[in-house]
Amino acid sequence: MTSATKTPNVQTVDLKLEVVVIPISNVDRAKRFYDGLGWRLDADFAVGDTFRVVQFTPPGSQSSIHFGTGLTSAAPGSASGLYLVVSDIEAARAELAGRGVDISEIFHRTGPGQPPVSGRDPERRSYRSYATFSDPDGNGWLLQEVTERLPGRVDADITTFTSPTELAAALRRAAAAHDEHEKRTGGTHDENWPDWYANYIVQEQAGKPLPL
Repeated sequence: MTSATKTPNVQTVDLKLEVVVIPISNVDRAKRFYDGLGWRLDADFAVGDTFRVVQFTPPGSQSSIHFGTGLTSAAPGSASGLYLVVSDIEAARAELAGRGVDISEIFHRTGPGQPPVSGRDPERRSYRSYATFSDPDGNGWLLQEVTERLPGRVDADITTFTSPTELAAALRRAAAAHDEHEKRTGGTHDENWPDWYANYIVQEQAGKPLPL
């Protein structure tokens, strides 16, 4: 057996996580549930009575879910810890609750592995605030608020937003930070605020130190 060696700075083939299979017991019931979440229905293909695949994609997501007949031997409802990353946990929870989803109250953790504490993280730190819900079979979903990525989690040379909502949230965070910047610089209007906003948003998404 030989050990693999890693050559730095060598471009490898992209491996993009495209689909996660969700084990369910009733295809039509699951389809109604995920359609009710406002997720995009991409496909519903059947081959006789032994195979059927339904694909849904959450808003703004580059990955989708599959469920159906003849897809997996996993027990219905056995999927858990399925993360849905959001930029505003309160808005995301309110939307799901408004769609009739039985979703938990928001909670946060003071650190990795720490017990949950009621309410949103008081400092609004990234990766700390959550809410949970399940589909009719019990497959468990977890909303997680992420506003600033840890270093190395994204390509620092690429800044992307998957929806107007996500971009608007980034602009609001930049605006709040820029208000503090103007206070520190004497309260005068910053004529170069577009450049400051742009730098803040790019640095935040790349997990780099934010401008002051």
